[in-house]
Amino acid sequence: MSGLIISVSGVRGCVGTDLTIPVATRYAAVFARHCGAGPILISRDSRSSGAVFSAAIASTLAACGRDVIDVGIVSTPTAGLMVRHLGAAGGIQISASHNPIESNGIKVLDATGRVIPISESEKVSADYSDADLDPFNWVTQDRMGTVAECDDPIGPHLDAVLAIVDIERIRARRFTVLLDANRGAGGALGRRLLETLGCKVTVAGETPDGQFEHPPEPIAENCAEVGQQVVELGADVGFCQDPDADRLALLDETGRYIGEEFTVALCADHLLCSRPGETFVVNYATSAMCDEVARRHNCRLIRASVGEANVVDAMHLHDATFGGEGNGGPIDPRVGPIRDSFVGMALILDALAARDTKLSDWAATMPQLQIVKEKVDLQPAILPAVIDAMVEHFGDATPDRRDGLRLDWVDRWLLIRGSNTEPIARIIAEAADPSITAKLCQAARQIVHRICGTAPPAQSVVLTHEEIVITPYMNDIGQ
Repeated sequence: MSGLIISVSGVRGCVGTDLTIPVATRYAAVFARHCGAGPILISRDSRSSGAVFSAAIASTLAACGRDVIDVGIVSTPTAGLMVRHLGAAGGIQISASHNPIESNGIKVLDATGRVIPISESEKVSADYSDADLDPFNWVTQDRMGTVAECDDPIGPHLDAVLAIVDIERIRARRFTVLLDANRGAGGALGRRLLETLGCKVTVAGETPDGQFEHPPEPIAENCAEVGQQVVELGADVGFCQDPDADRLALLDETGRYIGEEFTVALCADHLLCSRPGETFVVNYATSAMCDEVARRHNCRLIRASVGEANVVDAMHLHDATFGGEGNGGPIDPRVGPIRDSFVGMALILDALAARDTKLSDWAATMPQLQIVKEKVDLQPAILPAVIDAMVEHFGDATPDRRDGLRLDWVDRWLLIRGSNTEPIARIIAEAADPSITAKLCQAARQIVHRICGTAPPAQSVVLTHEEIVITPYMNDIGQ
């Protein structure tokens, strides 16, 4: 990645070029001005640069009269829970999530432990960019804040996750589990959680030093070796985290990559089977497997704009039982209003124990859909014209313009939305037949190139809607 990225949840960039100490301390000082009274919690993932940024931010805030609680290397959901547990005014998690090792970032949390709402993040971003604003309210020696540490920052999170599952039922199964922490922040709590649940645990990349053993995003191509380890260990399940452990991908007992999209869908399938008629929330880019889960359990599914903050807002608005994003981020409000890989691990094991089944067999009960995610260069000013053209082209679809454009049919969907951080559009399609998803994305790209007056890539196929033949998938369990 290149260039400083200021998004709804904070900032990210390459260390030393885009993300520097002056950038980090200014952003942290601006955020602190938006917090109420009380200490500011600081935490970080395992990247080696995190210690430097953490020390600089803590010193800056203390010199501006704010007390600081430094909880060290913890996952983002742990940081969120500790904000509430310690009564902090807000939290600053130093993490670049799944981005490469040369990057780092700052994610900010409000007093409830969630990623700050969009309305608040826009105010923070505006103040950060205001050249006339000096956010550093330096104080004299007698008014400086203190910097304290926390002895056991993961214990309260462990207790909260254990409280949502049947511990003895899971222990009785004596699962063998491989956790790929990939030298991120999730290994310590991951081991404690799984061992407390009676699992025989192997943690790959347990040392939290940020020296990732494979590219940090837990997608299929990055988890191939993890699948081999699952088979070698005879594990019942493989869990793959990203560096700040708010996302979780699944591998079944054969070592097959089940994926991130299944994480939220399966967790919801387990949780809602005992809570029929309730509400859960996902974003517009999350798999239609969640629609099937809603039908199975007579639940109400709400779709929100892409972004964790938007999903949490919708969960609060609709008093949702569960939520999440298709990138492997389950959100259980009983633990915290934040994506949480540990919630995912606990619920998956609880479900396998309750159903007395294998992960592969459970996953096979879900609609076997194929999702394709692409991006195309597109200036934001052009997107409205592209959306209008797509609505006209795909005239038999149901359009939804609340987050870019989502087009829905009975048996497939297509989404195009602008990026919040770079001049591209993301195109996502899902259907039962992978050739259909590919064709939908190709058709969308063709419209983009036509509106922009640019030539499509040489390998692109010019398609009309009539050339896209759809084979419906079956929604009923077992079909």
